[in-house]
Amino acid sequence: MRFGHFFYPMKFDDSQDHREIQDCLEEAELVEALGFDAIWFAEHYFTGECVYGDPLVFASAVAVKTHRVMLGFGIIELPLHNPVRVAMQTALLDNLTQGRLVVGTAKGSNYNAFEYVGFGTDPALGAAQMEEAEQLLIKAWTTDNVDFRGEHYRVSFPSVRPRPYQKPHPPLARACINRESIIEMARMGRPILLRGRSVNGTGADIALYRDTMAESGFDNETIERNLDQIWVWREMHLAETDDQAMDEFLPANLRAYSTMQEYRERWNPKEFPMSYQAPPVQRDGYAEHPDADAAENLVGSPRRVAEQLDQMREVGIRNLMLTNRGLVDREQTHRSLKLLAEQVMPKFRDG
Repeated sequence: MRFGHFFYPMKFDDSQDHREIQDCLEEAELVEALGFDAIWFAEHYFTGECVYGDPLVFASAVAVKTHRVMLGFGIIELPLHNPVRVAMQTALLDNLTQGRLVVGTAKGSNYNAFEYVGFGTDPALGAAQMEEAEQLLIKAWTTDNVDFRGEHYRVSFPSVRPRPYQKPHPPLARACINRESIIEMARMGRPILLRGRSVNGTGADIALYRDTMAESGFDNETIERNLDQIWVWREMHLAETDDQAMDEFLPANLRAYSTMQEYRERWNPKEFPMSYQAPPVQRDGYAEHPDADAAENLVGSPRRVAEQLDQMREVGIRNLMLTNRGLVDREQTHRSLKLLAEQVMPKFRDG
């Protein structure tokens, strides 16, 4: 298994923005030193749901703070950007990192219509633009003398500079939240990013992706290569005991959920209905041993988290994007990361 640190710092007190961003940069250096395989970035605006907001700018700072870890976007909300500019920004990042970049995309904002409205557009237009935006992104990365005439984008230019470090371009993955999108990406042979539900539910998603690729005529080598590129997002917090980890993280996670629900109720326009986000499982939903059919997070002692990882490995989960959403203090976060790296991760490394 590979382990990624997902920067998704939910900080609603705007008086501490500078300190929180500096903490994230220090955390990036820590997780690389602890042997994590990747650092991932989110994209959310206007509320502090993701305190750094713009992942492309923040990733540039992390790129020069790190030397080994893969850097991935999970995700860039592509319709909120000009795809040609994203091609230039990511090509530069790919060069800064000497090929450590993975670009995850989606239309994004499944719950936050106000993010689209805040940039002068709407979610329906974002969904319509998504496929064309990706086509233009790839063409900009790989083609000279670009002349692109689509419904939403019409551009012409000599070439994107700098050229991407990776050839023909950085790996491009799509975040999928339902069966239809998983099937669509599998038929195209595109790597995917998944939001973890239950262990068994996520395993079923991976099996659907694998089987659809096989039915679409892809060979075993290609299927295996794509399975190795599936990353699964889960919340994670460790402490010495189950009770301590859950007492530190679960109430804070519920408060953050409630805060975001208030923002959505206040700011989401009624003409743009959004998906419902279920509240996070609380303490009474966690038994002594993890339940592979429950929507549990990776929260507990090293023993309990290792049990969950065993279940995940059994259903084909190979790569994890892990976050505590910045909901506990700096000392607790660092302790959690060290417990995972020192007492859990070594049990799940290949060989």
